[in-house]
Amino acid sequence: MTSEQVKIFRAMSPAQKLALAGQFHYAARKLKDRGLRALHPDWSNAQIEERVREIFLYASN
Repeated sequence: MTSEQVKIFRAMSPAQKLALAGQFHYAARKLKDRGLRALHPDWSNAQIEERVREIFLYASN
């Protein structure tokens, strides 16, 4: 992390930091969803959603 990035994060309010963390979490879930769909084209939407949920619930890959 650069010193400029540190300054930006320090200047953010707690609400802004929380919103940013939520955006990162949402983006990570979308990426995992797309990756699983590429690896398992035969899986149903329900199977993909359940696996993504498990991965994030148990912090596994």
